[in-house]
Formats: sequence, structure tokens, C-alpha cells
Amino acid sequence: MIPVFWKEISMPDIKDYALTRRAFASAAASGALAAIASPAAAATPGEGGTATSPSGKPGSFWPNGARLAISISLMFEGGGQAISGAGGPLSEPIKTGFPDQPTNAFFAYGVNEGIPRALDLLDKHDIKVTSFMIGKAIEQHPDLAREIVRRGHEAGAHGPTWSASYDLPREQEKTFIKDSVDTIRRITRQQPVGWNAFWLRNSIHISETLQDLGFLYSIDEPSRDEPFIIPVRGRDFAMAPYTIQMNDFLFPFQGYDPQGHEQALRDEFDQLYEEAATRRRMMVIGMHDRVSGHANRIRVLDRFFTYAKCHDGVWFARKDEIARWALSQRQFTTIADRGPPAETGLP
Repeated sequence: MIPVFWKEISMPDIKDYALTRRAFASAAASGALAAIASPAAAATPGEGGTATSPSGKPGSFWPNGARLAISISLMFEGGGQAISGAGGPLSEPIKTGFPDQPTNAFFAYGVNEGIPRALDLLDKHDIKVTSFMIGKAIEQHPDLAREIVRRGHEAGAHGPTWSASYDLPREQEKTFIKDSVDTIRRITRQQPVGWNAFWLRNSIHISETLQDLGFLYSIDEPSRDEPFIIPVRGRDFAMAPYTIQMNDFLFPFQGYDPQGHEQALRDEFDQLYEEAATRRRMMVIGMHDRVSGHANRIRVLDRFFTYAKCHDGVWFARKDEIARWALSQRQFTTIADRGPPAETGLP
């Protein structure tokens, strides 16, 4: 059955999308589609063009014939929070104006223990991820930010501080985002092409702002289990959806059930892997430095990675790779032409 996404695709688009989906599934099943050599060869922002395989033909669901993509975010936030009032595991709020010392120490765990432990786990399984970095956080821990990039992970932009920008005037929001880009580039020598906002919330101008700043994609919505494209002023902009349910924030410290967490990861994987036989599917995992980096949670992820990698055709991909692939495969990628954000409530 071909899914129809209500109010996001016009009736002519639905017809074209359904025909494309059927044609694509038929071609993929017959082996008629050649796999692209590498998403790294895709066009970068400003270059134009479409990525193709050496044969000049489009690829399949994922590069090299992969069946399911797994996309992981590793948030680098420790040190970017306000010293009073930041959210943490303590249920009792602190009085306004007093430094929240235990919550700040909780954030510090992410950079002292969480990220180094996560990096070692990712190395063990040869997995590359995208780390969304807060400018203030990596200014305090520049060596750790550089180490993330040195190990082959992507640096994404997450704002200069751990705070919202959606309520700022348009030019101030642009400056807010650009400040984080400049800090990441200065410290890591990598130009961010992906954006993640504080709690996923952006202004109604965000897509145009990100386009102006040279971004390739955003992750700020959980509407699909696959990447898609939104037209922005006549040009394509990629969305590589985030996850709320497969997010470590949804598995809190109090009453944490490691077996339940691991089973949820396996069930998510199994369902998407099954669906991926006939359509493009992507599993997303959200990690935060101060949450997933704890020792027992690393063990859960270790077991899950081992389980997932026992299956054929599983591609652990950075988000820039996923975005470039979706853009290069436009004829096989969902186009969500939604209308003005102020009316639809969507990017």
C-alpha cells in the first residue's frame, strides 16, 4: 500500500509520488538500479549538480545496495547550558538566580565521561555519527570537539548556547546560528552543513535562513522514517528527521530499564528492516552526551549495535551522507511541498 501524507502533498504530487514509488520498487526488485559509489561524492552546497554512480545511473534505496540506514545523533551540550535553570535529572527546581551546581555537574559528565566513552564504542563498531555541537560547549572543550572530527564524525551546528532562537527577530536568529557555525569551523576546521535547534523549535523563517547560511539539511522534525526534500525558494533543502521515541531523554534515570530500552531498539530495527524490503527506511537514534554516555547505557548500545550489524545491508550513516543521498536521488525521494509554515505549522 502506498502511503499518502495528509496535507503535505498536493493531489498531482500524490499521483506522481505513487507512480514513482511503484516504479522504484519494481526496478529495485529487478536489480535494474545501480548503487552509487559513495555519498561523499555528492554535490556540496553551492556546487550544484546531482551525484551519480560511475555508470551515470541513480542508485537504489541506499548506497551500495544497503537495505536500511541507521542515523545517530550525538549531542555535545555540556558547558553550553545556563548555570541556573537548565533541565536535568533533579525534580526539585532551584530558586532563580542560584547556580544549580548538581545540574551543571550532570552536564559536565557528558564531556568528562560520556563523549569519550561513546567515541570508543563507535570506534569498536566502526560507526560514524553526527555530533551537534553547541558553540559555548566546544569553546570550553576544544580538544574533545577536534577529537570527534578526527575520528571521522560529522560536526553539526546546535547554536552558540543551549537556548531557543525561534522567538528572535529574523536577522537575530540568523546571527545566532551563524555564530555557532563560525565557532565550529574555527575549532574543528569543519564547515557544518546540518542544523539542530533547541528542542527542535525554529522560527517560521528557518528554512530560508539555513539556506542563506549554506546549510544542506536540518533534522528538526520527527514526521517520517526516511529523509525527504522541501522546496525552499525554488531550491531543494533536505530534512533528515530526528526521533523523539528512540531518544535517550525518553528513557529517564529514575526507573531506567536497560532491557526495555534494548528491546525497544530491537523492535524499532526489526520493523523498519522488514519494511525496508520495499521502500526507503531509516532508523534514528538520539544520544546526549550526559545521558547515553553513562556506563550501563553504553552496554545497551553495544549489544544493540552488535545485533543490528548481524543483519545484511545495514548502513550506519552520518546525517550529511543521508541528506546528500536523498538530494542526489530526487526522483526517488519524497517532496513535501507544504505551504507557508505560519499556516501549516510545519517547516
